[in-house]
Amino acid sequence: MLIDPKYLNLFIKATEMGAIGASKFIGKKDKIAADKGAVDPMREELNKINMEGTVVIGEGEMDEAPMLYIGERLGTLKGPKFDIAVDPLEGTKFTANNQPNAFSVLAIANRGDLLSAPDTYMEKIVIGANLPKNLLDLDNGVKKNIELLAKAKNKKISDIKACVLKRDRHLHIITELEKMNVQINYITDGDIAGALSVIGDKPKNDIYYSTGGGPEGVIVAGALSCFGGQIQGRLLLDEDEKKRAQKLGIKDFNKKYNIDEMIKGDVIFCASGVTNGDLAKGVKDLGNKFEVTTFALHKSQNIIQTNTNIYKKWVHFQ
Repeated sequence: MLIDPKYLNLFIKATEMGAIGASKFIGKKDKIAADKGAVDPMREELNKINMEGTVVIGEGEMDEAPMLYIGERLGTLKGPKFDIAVDPLEGTKFTANNQPNAFSVLAIANRGDLLSAPDTYMEKIVIGANLPKNLLDLDNGVKKNIELLAKAKNKKISDIKACVLKRDRHLHIITELEKMNVQINYITDGDIAGALSVIGDKPKNDIYYSTGGGPEGVIVAGALSCFGGQIQGRLLLDEDEKKRAQKLGIKDFNKKYNIDEMIKGDVIFCASGVTNGDLAKGVKDLGNKFEVTTFALHKSQNIIQTNTNIYKKWVHFQ
């Protein structure tokens, strides 16, 4: 079933409210306040939409308010049933330190069409469009995956550009890439922007190779599906997370999820800039107004657009 096009602007407004809320805390060194600043207005806006929305990928469990928690029901509870993958503030550190690539983001699909999993880490490989299906595999190892990608893209290995989240846990990936003389572009946080750097007419990178957030992986899958990109992910679960995963219907804890298993059918994706970034410009405070920019996708409508909207300030955002 296709998602009615009228919902795109409604979800755009939800992420834009989140972005405005978070923007009050840019450069104020308080990640928690910035996160809450995004969550509250985003939740308020989502609850105005005529839908039965359920958060299947969020940033916490029910007892971890003010987060938009897994299982939370959103909307008027009248209308179509949607699954929601959400990160009200991707880049809390970036916001707190006034650095690029913080944004408010969500992906929407029909009920049952988004992977439902606990908030945990996920190994992931991401590549762009126009490549053989299921080209890469997490179990191949870095060397084989890079060789397969270079061959498929008709590039020298030394011309391959890899984006990696700079963490100690990625030392084995970095070491292999360096041995192969691959060009490495590091990011310090915010793996949605890193993962989506492989798409577009002139992508910055050929591959994203990192372990980051599971919620972010599913959100990325939503955007990639609109471009024909690919992702393979595997959840990394401790014993407590395995119990929670079982409650969500996950039985194979070592399963590798390809894009068609993370997102099925139609999807809407919205990312509204908090600080300036690769996906969207940051919120501009124009005195008595806010200017907000959103990168938005609607798969079935072939919509790939960047919107800029102006909102008058009101008490909630004084």
